Amino acid sequence: MRHGRHVNQLSRTHAHRDALMMNMANSLIEHKRIQTTVAKAKSLRKYIEPLITRAKSDTTHDRRTVFSYLNSKEAIKELFGDIAEKVKTRPGGYTRILRTGIRPGDDADMCIIELVDYNATYTKEFKRGVTAEKKKRTRRGASSKKTETGDAAATDTPVKKTPKQDDI
Repeated sequence: MRHGRHVNQLSRTHAHRDALMMNMANSLIEHKRIQTTVAKAKSLRKYIEPLITRAKSDTTHDRRTVFSYLNSKEAIKELFGDIAEKVKTRPGGYTRILRTGIRPGDDADMCIIELVDYNATYTKEFKRGVTAEKKKRTRRGASSKKTETGDAAATDTPVKKTPKQDDI
């Protein structure tokens, strides 16, 4: 019986599964977002989140431990450098899984797994509407045709009259 053994085998041997998780983790660290199946993404989340937690405390022992899981110097530099700075205050939950539908060939559930702090769509500033590019648009006000013709009534600035125009 398999009581307490909750590892998804992914229809692979132990060595093949380790190589798969290592390659997917390296790709996720490098690209910040990858597309895969839901089962692989859930397994990858369990694999990479402890590594990101170790990267928050930058010690030699932690670097060597994470290197034994990833076997890539470039991934270690990126993980302990840029990624560790962004997740310094986050207590966990470093990845997000977004389901994208099914794959046409074999009807596998597909998804995108990404690092949470690298998606600009879901940051706090965007949710609050603080982005500088967005400007409030209204349907009121002068139309563009009136302003192009130079109509004084369509412009917001009042027209100053000189005393000579009043006398005539």
